[in-house]
Amino acid sequence: MTTASPAPADPPTIDYARLEAERSKLIEENPLFQVGEAEIRGNTYRVFKNAPPSLTGLFMHGASHGDKDFLVYEDTRITFAQSWALTCRFASALQKEVGIKQGDRVAIAMRNYPEWCISYMAIVALGAVVVPLNSWWKEDELRYGLEDCQAKTVIVDAKRLSYLLTMKEDLGLTLILAREDGEGADYRYETLLEGHPDVAVPMAAIQPDDDFCIIYTSGSTGRPKGVILTHRGCISTLLSWALFAAALKEARNGVSMFGDDPGILLGIPLFHVTGSHSIFLLSLVVGRKIVMAYRWDPDQAIDLINEEQVTNFVGVPSQSYEMAQKVGARSVPSLVDIGSGGAKRPPEHVRLLTDTFPAARPSSGYGLSETNAVGCVISLDDYQAHPDSTGKVVPPVTDLKIVSDDDALTDLPVGEVGEVWIRSPANFRGYLNMPEATADVLRPDGWFRTGDLGRLDEDGFVYIVDRKKDLIIRGGENISCLDVENQAYEHAGVAQAAAFSVPDETLGERVGLVVYPKEGESLDAEELRTFMQSHMANFKVPERIWISPSPLPRLGTEKFDKITVRMIALQHPPTFSVN
Repeated sequence: MTTASPAPADPPTIDYARLEAERSKLIEENPLFQVGEAEIRGNTYRVFKNAPPSLTGLFMHGASHGDKDFLVYEDTRITFAQSWALTCRFASALQKEVGIKQGDRVAIAMRNYPEWCISYMAIVALGAVVVPLNSWWKEDELRYGLEDCQAKTVIVDAKRLSYLLTMKEDLGLTLILAREDGEGADYRYETLLEGHPDVAVPMAAIQPDDDFCIIYTSGSTGRPKGVILTHRGCISTLLSWALFAAALKEARNGVSMFGDDPGILLGIPLFHVTGSHSIFLLSLVVGRKIVMAYRWDPDQAIDLINEEQVTNFVGVPSQSYEMAQKVGARSVPSLVDIGSGGAKRPPEHVRLLTDTFPAARPSSGYGLSETNAVGCVISLDDYQAHPDSTGKVVPPVTDLKIVSDDDALTDLPVGEVGEVWIRSPANFRGYLNMPEATADVLRPDGWFRTGDLGRLDEDGFVYIVDRKKDLIIRGGENISCLDVENQAYEHAGVAQAAAFSVPDETLGERVGLVVYPKEGESLDAEELRTFMQSHMANFKVPERIWISPSPLPRLGTEKFDKITVRMIALQHPPTFSVN
């Protein structure tokens, strides 16, 4: 293990005038970041006018990082150059041996392995459409996804192979098994590579607005929706992030948010846009090593960060919180940025991470599958000053506004809460096979209705208040579940919290809360309520509190499964109840 060099002087705050000046300079002088206009599906958008027409161009750029390690998993180390060579070889095998053509849909159903990334790039480079299926799905869910997207070829690991064999003949599937041993697959990934040593670049006439990916939402309500993403949409996100990082580095006197020798720990699923976009694809662009964990374990994560001198971590908020709880006396000198995505980080966690990892700066982002993960970002002392904010809009091609949550759809002024709308060339094309659901959220003028409630302050910081469907309406008063949860996290004994509505004949709904204690702590529900009551308005204070004996269940994105939490809680008497 090498020793990390001391970080250079780091301006503690963001000088926005300088940041804007550096961004403008990069847009003017770097052809890749120059902005123009293009018509996309009948609307005119600001776009990166010199961007490559497809992701293949960015994959080839990734190869230019050469012999630097790109994918690290246990004893496997693959450089950037090797990853592109493997991609070209596997693309050739898919095309010539399996028969994959441009426009075909090809699914990936496996845990995080280097083969996942190589398969993803190979499918996309052929002009086919990659479908990353949730690797935690079981048979019925996998069947639904494959029937919905009509993918006939699936690249799998052994566990997913066992699930899919039950429907292989019925759905007419071709299965390619990677890395692990198993029986019943049509091909072995390794055998396909051996038979195709040609590293020629795949030739496909891909247009910017061709589909590249169908990614499924977490499915907290009803069946998961297939979000259709395009090459231009994904590239718009990646170049927006790259421009932000480059301008921020200049504004910080050469201090990069990625570190001098960038590396990132992958501890979240690649089938989610935080994993595929924020970690995998962005790392290709900026030359960042990806260290893959077999499964999430905070102790192992800290060890891997130190062994591989990882500079960045991005995960759901609970993961960085768990690392802070487990780090103990260990030093983690290489880590310079601790990002979060997929869910909002409680303000208490921002302070905890700052105290626990003094060499690192917490950061956070806001985006959705439907926006190719782009939206807002917050870091450095901005995050310390506004720990409940999700940051400012990522320029230069994304717009955000707050709109009244009523039939009038009025643009709201600073400070007022409404639905968050986003307009960007990164926005999705639509939901697969769901025209009505698409029309509900994707406006004819290109604005996407996120379903999140939020507000803007006078400095342009965005605050997500709640989901529209996640409000408690108690006696006519709207209560943010997120507000209740954040206050619960302020209590020293609370590790996990989920707030929800409890039906009530008098008030319509009351505030319910399920909490799980921190390791080694015991919680008194009445004392927790008294604590919360001293910090928030009475009508927001939970009136029904359950203390869970086990960690709260999660969805595939690592967000808490609020529907299941609520359903189980309402089947049992609360630990503490008012009235």
